Amino acid sequence: MKALLFTCTLVLWLMAASVRSFDQDSQLIPGSLPGRELNGYSSDYLISRRARRALPPADEPDDSPVTTEGDASDLPTCLLCVCLTGSVYCEEVSPDMTSVPTLPKETAYLYARFNKINKISNKDFADTVTLKRIDLTGNVISEIDDGAFAKLSLLEELSLAENRLVKLPMLPAKLTVFNANHNRLKTKGVKANAFKKMTKLLTLFLADNELEAVPHIPHSVRTLHLQNNNITDVNVDTFCRSNDTYYLRPSLNEVRMDGNPVILSKYPDSFTCMKVLPIGRYR
Repeated sequence: MKALLFTCTLVLWLMAASVRSFDQDSQLIPGSLPGRELNGYSSDYLISRRARRALPPADEPDDSPVTTEGDASDLPTCLLCVCLTGSVYCEEVSPDMTSVPTLPKETAYLYARFNKINKISNKDFADTVTLKRIDLTGNVISEIDDGAFAKLSLLEELSLAENRLVKLPMLPAKLTVFNANHNRLKTKGVKANAFKKMTKLLTLFLADNELEAVPHIPHSVRTLHLQNNNITDVNVDTFCRSNDTYYLRPSLNEVRMDGNPVILSKYPDSFTCMKVLPIGRYR
Protein backbone atom coordinates (compact mmCIF):
# COMPACT_ATOMS: atom_id res chain seq x y z
CA MET A 1 0.00 0.00 0.00
CA LYS A 2 2.86 2.37 0.87
CA ALA A 3 4.57 1.56 -2.44
CA LEU A 4 1.40 2.45 -4.40
CA LEU A 5 1.00 5.75 -2.54
CA PHE A 6 4.66 6.65 -3.19
CA THR A 7 4.28 5.85 -6.91
CA CYS A 8 1.19 8.10 -7.28
CA THR A 9 2.91 10.98 -5.50
CA LEU A 10 5.97 10.68 -7.76
CA VAL A 11 3.83 10.73 -10.92
CA LEU A 12 1.96 13.86 -9.79
CA TRP A 13 5.24 15.63 -8.95
CA LEU A 14 6.73 14.83 -12.38
CA MET A 15 3.63 16.13 -14.18
CA ALA A 16 3.76 19.42 -12.26
CA ALA A 17 7.46 19.85 -13.06
CA SER A 18 6.79 19.30 -16.79
CA VAL A 19 4.09 22.01 -16.83
CA ARG A 20 6.41 24.51 -15.14
CA SER A 21 9.21 23.74 -17.62
CA PHE A 22 6.88 24.25 -20.61
CA ASP A 23 5.73 27.64 -19.27
CA GLN A 24 9.31 28.83 -18.82
CA ASP A 25 10.37 27.69 -22.29
CA SER A 26 7.40 29.40 -23.96
CA GLN A 27 8.47 32.72 -22.47
CA LEU A 28 11.95 32.36 -24.00
CA ILE A 29 10.85 31.50 -27.52
CA PRO A 30 11.32 34.57 -29.83
CA GLY A 31 7.98 35.87 -31.03
CA SER A 32 6.04 34.21 -28.19
CA LEU A 33 3.81 36.77 -26.47
CA PRO A 34 2.08 35.00 -23.54
CA GLY A 35 0.19 37.43 -21.36
CA ARG A 36 1.63 40.52 -23.11
CA GLU A 37 0.18 43.21 -25.35
CA LEU A 38 1.06 43.28 -29.06
CA ASN A 39 2.46 46.82 -28.68
CA GLY A 40 0.40 48.24 -31.53
CA TYR A 41 1.38 45.68 -34.16
CA SER A 42 -1.52 44.43 -36.22
CA SER A 43 -2.15 40.77 -36.91
CA ASP A 44 -1.02 41.33 -40.52
CA TYR A 45 2.46 42.31 -39.34
CA LEU A 46 2.74 39.25 -37.10
CA ILE A 47 1.60 37.02 -39.96
CA SER A 48 4.29 38.61 -42.15
CA ARG A 49 6.97 37.80 -39.55
CA ARG A 50 5.74 34.23 -39.23
CA ALA A 51 5.83 33.88 -43.01
CA ARG A 52 9.50 34.90 -43.02
CA ARG A 53 10.38 32.21 -40.48
CA ALA A 54 8.46 29.65 -42.52
CA LEU A 55 10.57 30.16 -45.66
CA PRO A 56 12.89 27.23 -46.55
CA PRO A 57 16.70 27.71 -46.26
CA ALA A 58 18.37 29.21 -49.33
CA ASP A 59 20.16 25.95 -50.17
CA GLU A 60 17.00 23.82 -50.04
CA PRO A 61 14.36 23.81 -52.81
CA ASP A 62 10.84 24.87 -51.94
CA ASP A 63 8.47 22.15 -53.08
CA SER A 64 5.33 23.94 -51.95
CA PRO A 65 2.83 24.78 -54.73
CA VAL A 66 3.09 28.24 -56.28
CA THR A 67 0.04 30.42 -55.75
CA THR A 68 -0.92 33.80 -57.12
CA GLU A 69 -3.38 34.63 -54.36
CA GLY A 70 -3.06 35.57 -50.69
CA ASP A 71 0.19 36.41 -48.93
CA ALA A 72 2.49 34.42 -51.22
CA SER A 73 2.49 37.09 -53.92
CA ASP A 74 3.37 39.73 -51.30
CA LEU A 75 6.37 37.97 -49.77
CA PRO A 76 9.22 39.46 -51.87
CA THR A 77 8.35 43.06 -50.93
CA CYS A 78 7.25 42.22 -47.40
CA LEU A 79 10.57 40.52 -46.69
CA LEU A 80 12.29 43.88 -47.16
CA CYS A 81 9.52 46.13 -45.91
CA VAL A 82 6.88 46.20 -43.20
CA CYS A 83 3.49 45.41 -44.70
CA LEU A 84 0.40 46.32 -42.72
CA THR A 85 -3.16 46.34 -43.97
CA GLY A 86 -3.19 48.83 -46.85
CA SER A 87 0.24 50.28 -46.00
CA VAL A 88 3.82 49.46 -47.00
CA TYR A 89 6.80 50.90 -45.12
CA CYS A 90 10.16 50.59 -46.94
CA GLU A 91 12.42 53.04 -45.14
CA GLU A 92 16.23 52.83 -45.19
CA VAL A 93 16.10 49.33 -46.61
CA SER A 94 19.26 47.23 -46.54
CA PRO A 95 20.54 46.11 -48.99
CA ASP A 96 19.92 49.32 -50.95
CA MET A 97 16.55 49.62 -52.65
CA THR A 98 17.14 51.18 -56.07
CA SER A 99 13.65 50.92 -57.59
CA VAL A 100 10.03 51.08 -56.49
CA PRO A 101 9.12 47.67 -55.02
CA THR A 102 6.27 45.55 -56.31
CA LEU A 103 3.36 46.49 -54.08
CA PRO A 104 0.66 44.21 -52.67
CA LYS A 105 -2.74 44.61 -54.25
CA GLU A 106 -4.91 47.38 -52.83
CA THR A 107 -2.00 49.24 -51.19
CA ALA A 108 -3.23 52.71 -50.23
CA TYR A 109 -0.14 54.16 -48.52
CA LEU A 110 3.49 53.77 -49.57
CA TYR A 111 6.36 55.13 -47.50
CA ALA A 112 9.67 54.43 -49.29
CA ARG A 113 11.81 57.15 -47.74
CA PHE A 114 15.59 57.36 -47.53
CA ASN A 115 16.54 54.69 -50.03
CA LYS A 116 18.46 54.72 -53.34
CA ILE A 117 15.53 54.77 -55.76
CA ASN A 118 16.78 56.61 -58.87
CA LYS A 119 13.90 56.44 -61.36
CA ILE A 120 10.13 56.03 -61.47
CA SER A 121 8.82 54.34 -64.61
CA ASN A 122 5.34 54.03 -66.08
CA LYS A 123 4.99 50.45 -64.85
CA ASP A 124 5.92 51.06 -61.20
CA PHE A 125 2.40 52.08 -60.12
CA ALA A 126 0.42 50.76 -63.09
CA ASP A 127 -1.11 47.89 -61.08
CA THR A 128 -1.68 49.77 -57.82
CA VAL A 129 -4.45 52.21 -58.68
CA THR A 130 -5.66 52.24 -55.05
CA LEU A 131 -2.79 54.45 -53.85
CA LYS A 132 -3.81 57.55 -51.88
CA ARG A 133 -0.43 58.61 -50.52
CA ILE A 134 3.12 58.16 -51.82
CA ASP A 135 6.16 59.37 -49.89
CA LEU A 136 9.50 59.01 -51.70
CA THR A 137 11.41 61.59 -49.66
CA GLY A 138 15.17 61.27 -49.46
CA ASN A 139 15.95 59.09 -52.48
CA VAL A 140 18.13 59.91 -55.51
CA ILE A 141 15.34 60.17 -58.10
CA SER A 142 16.47 62.13 -61.15
CA GLU A 143 13.95 60.89 -63.70
CA ILE A 144 10.21 60.20 -63.68
CA ASP A 145 8.34 58.98 -66.75
CA ASP A 146 5.62 61.45 -67.73
CA GLY A 147 2.83 58.90 -67.25
CA ALA A 148 4.15 57.35 -64.03
CA PHE A 149 1.22 58.66 -61.97
CA ALA A 150 -1.36 58.75 -64.78
CA LYS A 151 -3.50 55.87 -63.47
CA LEU A 152 -3.54 56.99 -59.84
CA SER A 153 -6.91 58.70 -59.82
CA LEU A 154 -7.23 58.38 -56.02
CA LEU A 155 -3.82 59.84 -55.16
CA GLU A 156 -4.12 62.79 -52.77
CA GLU A 157 -0.64 63.25 -51.29
CA LEU A 158 2.69 62.98 -53.07
CA SER A 159 6.13 63.78 -51.68
CA LEU A 160 9.20 63.83 -53.92
CA ALA A 161 11.23 65.99 -51.54
CA GLU A 162 15.02 65.66 -51.22
CA ASN A 163 15.67 64.06 -54.57
CA ARG A 164 17.48 65.15 -57.77
CA LEU A 165 14.63 66.14 -60.05
CA VAL A 166 15.24 68.73 -62.76
CA LYS A 167 11.70 68.54 -64.14
CA LEU A 168 8.26 67.47 -62.99
CA PRO A 169 6.09 64.81 -64.65
CA MET A 170 2.35 65.09 -65.18
CA LEU A 171 0.68 65.11 -61.78
CA PRO A 172 -2.68 63.62 -60.72
CA ALA A 173 -5.47 66.19 -60.76
CA LYS A 174 -6.84 65.23 -57.33
CA LEU A 175 -3.68 65.97 -55.33
CA THR A 176 -4.23 67.99 -52.17
CA VAL A 177 -0.59 67.98 -51.03
CA PHE A 178 2.49 68.09 -53.25
CA ASN A 179 6.02 68.39 -51.89
CA ALA A 180 9.06 68.80 -54.15
CA ASN A 181 11.31 70.69 -51.72
CA HIS A 182 15.08 70.27 -52.06
CA ASN A 183 15.38 69.21 -55.68
CA ARG A 184 17.04 70.83 -58.72
CA LEU A 185 13.94 72.18 -60.42
CA LYS A 186 14.24 75.11 -62.79
CA THR A 187 11.37 77.01 -64.37
CA LYS A 188 11.89 75.25 -67.71
CA GLY A 189 11.43 71.94 -65.93
CA VAL A 190 7.97 72.89 -64.63
CA LYS A 191 5.35 73.09 -67.37
CA ALA A 192 3.23 76.24 -67.45
CA ASN A 193 0.07 74.23 -66.75
CA ALA A 194 1.69 71.79 -64.30
CA PHE A 195 -0.67 72.77 -61.47
CA LYS A 196 -3.45 74.51 -63.41
CA LYS A 197 -5.94 71.62 -63.36
CA MET A 198 -5.25 70.68 -59.74
CA THR A 199 -8.34 72.36 -58.31
CA LYS A 200 -8.12 70.52 -54.96
CA LEU A 201 -4.50 71.37 -54.21
CA LEU A 202 -4.13 72.88 -50.73
CA THR A 203 -0.40 72.64 -49.99
CA LEU A 204 2.37 73.25 -52.52
CA PHE A 205 6.03 73.00 -51.46
CA LEU A 206 8.68 73.98 -54.04
CA ALA A 207 11.31 75.42 -51.70
CA ASP A 208 15.08 75.01 -52.13
CA ASN A 209 15.09 74.56 -55.88
CA GLU A 210 16.35 76.70 -58.78
CA LEU A 211 13.10 78.27 -60.02
CA GLU A 212 13.43 81.65 -61.73
CA ALA A 213 9.70 82.47 -61.70
CA VAL A 214 6.55 81.60 -59.78
CA PRO A 215 4.53 78.89 -61.56
CA HIS A 216 0.76 79.11 -61.98
CA ILE A 217 -0.79 78.66 -58.53
CA PRO A 218 -4.32 77.16 -58.36
CA HIS A 219 -6.95 79.22 -56.54
CA SER A 220 -7.42 76.41 -53.99
CA VAL A 221 -3.88 76.61 -52.56
CA ARG A 222 -3.65 77.69 -48.91
CA THR A 223 0.06 77.20 -48.19
CA LEU A 224 2.78 77.99 -50.72
CA HIS A 225 6.52 77.59 -50.06
CA LEU A 226 8.89 79.05 -52.65
CA GLN A 227 11.77 80.07 -50.40
CA ASN A 228 15.42 79.67 -51.44
CA ASN A 229 14.97 79.71 -55.21
CA ASN A 230 16.22 82.14 -57.88
CA ILE A 231 12.97 84.10 -58.37
CA THR A 232 13.78 87.64 -59.55
CA ASP A 233 10.37 89.24 -60.07
CA VAL A 234 6.61 88.87 -59.78
CA ASN A 235 3.75 90.55 -61.64
CA VAL A 236 0.07 91.28 -61.19
CA ASP A 237 -0.89 87.92 -62.65
CA THR A 238 1.42 85.92 -60.39
CA PHE A 239 -1.10 85.80 -57.53
CA CYS A 240 -3.90 88.10 -58.69
CA ARG A 241 -5.57 88.88 -62.03
CA SER A 242 -4.77 91.98 -64.01
CA ASN A 243 -8.09 91.80 -65.88
CA ASP A 244 -10.20 91.43 -62.72
CA THR A 245 -9.72 94.05 -60.03
CA TYR A 246 -12.38 92.40 -57.86
CA TYR A 247 -10.60 89.04 -57.74
CA LEU A 248 -9.68 87.90 -54.19
CA ARG A 249 -7.68 84.97 -52.79
CA PRO A 250 -8.82 84.64 -49.16
CA SER A 251 -7.67 81.01 -48.92
CA LEU A 252 -4.00 81.79 -49.63
CA ASN A 253 -2.86 82.45 -46.06
CA GLU A 254 0.87 81.63 -46.22
CA VAL A 255 3.33 82.47 -49.00
CA ARG A 256 7.06 82.12 -48.32
CA MET A 257 9.44 83.79 -50.77
CA ASP A 258 12.36 84.49 -48.46
CA GLY A 259 15.77 83.54 -49.79
CA ASN A 260 15.00 84.78 -53.32
CA PRO A 261 16.71 87.75 -55.04
CA VAL A 262 13.34 89.45 -55.74
CA ILE A 263 12.60 92.64 -53.75
CA LEU A 264 8.87 92.38 -53.11
CA SER A 265 8.32 96.05 -52.28
CA LYS A 266 8.84 96.86 -55.97
CA TYR A 267 5.58 95.10 -56.83
CA PRO A 268 2.90 96.51 -54.48
CA ASP A 269 0.06 95.95 -56.94
CA SER A 270 0.86 92.25 -57.21
CA PHE A 271 -0.59 91.37 -53.79
CA THR A 272 -3.83 93.37 -53.65
CA CYS A 273 -6.02 90.27 -53.93
CA MET A 274 -4.35 88.54 -50.96
CA LYS A 275 -5.17 88.87 -47.28
CA VAL A 276 -1.49 88.44 -46.27
CA LEU A 277 1.78 89.65 -47.81
CA PRO A 278 4.36 87.12 -48.90
CA ILE A 279 7.27 86.52 -46.53
CA GLY A 280 10.47 87.77 -48.16
CA ARG A 281 12.70 90.76 -48.91
CA TYR A 282 11.09 94.20 -49.00
CA ARG A 283 14.22 96.36 -49.07
